[in-house]
Amino acid sequence: MSELWQAFLDEEIGLPMLLSLVTGLLIGFERELRAKPAGLRTHALVCFASAILMIAATRQGEWVVDFLPDTRIVADPTRMAHGILTGIGFLCAGVIFREGVSIHGLTTSASLWSTSAIGMLYGVGMYWLAVSGALATLIVLGVLRLFDRLLPERIEMRLRVVAQGSFDASALSGVLGELHIRSGIISRSCTGGKELELATRIHLRGTRGIDELATRLGEIPEIGSFTINPAEDDPHFYRSRPSG
Repeated sequence: MSELWQAFLDEEIGLPMLLSLVTGLLIGFERELRAKPAGLRTHALVCFASAILMIAATRQGEWVVDFLPDTRIVADPTRMAHGILTGIGFLCAGVIFREGVSIHGLTTSASLWSTSAIGMLYGVGMYWLAVSGALATLIVLGVLRLFDRLLPERIEMRLRVVAQGSFDASALSGVLGELHIRSGIISRSCTGGKELELATRIHLRGTRGIDELATRLGEIPEIGSFTINPAEDDPHFYRSRPSG
C-alpha cells in the first residue's frame, strides 16, 4: 500500500495528473460560464484522461504483461497520442451542430481538442509547454472574445421583391443604397402580367438591418410582396405582403 502511495506522490505521475485536472477545470469553467454543451466536467475529464494515458504510454516498462522470451520492447508513445486525438475527434464532432445558417459549437470543439493536447503534454512531462498552451487557450477563449464583440456583424441574405408599376431594379438599388446595404447583381424576371420579380443577395450589419429593410419595403406601394431569406437556407426567414 505504501508503494502505491509513493507512486502517486512521484513527481512524474502525481504532478501531471494534478496539473491536467486543474487545467481542464479552468478551461471548462470558461465554457461553463458561456453555457456551452461541453463544460467543467467534460474538459476536466478530457485533459485528465489524456494525461494519464500518455503517462501509461511513456512507462511501458511497468506494464503487467507476459512477453515471449528474448522479446525486445520498443516503446512508441506517439501511437497513444494518435489514438487519443482520434477519440477526441469523435467527441468534438458531437458538440458541433447547425441551426439554420449558423453553425454552433466550433469553439467548444476546438477547446476540447486543445485541452486534450495540453493533457498529453503533461503526460510526457513537457510542463512548460503545457502551461503555455493552457494560458494561450484561456486568453483566446476569454480575452479575445472581447475583441470579437467589437467586430461588425455581417449577415448575407437573399432578397426577392415582386413589384409593379415604375418600381424596377434601379429603384431597388436606390432603396438599398439609402439604407447603406451592399447588394450583388439584381436579376430581373417577369412573373406574368405587369409584375416584375427582382432578386439579389444583400449584406447587412446585424439583424436590425433586416427589420429596417422590411419596414422600408413595406412603405412602397408598388411592391406587392417581398421575401428576405438567409443566403444558405431554404425556409423563409422574413416574408411580407403589404395590405391594401
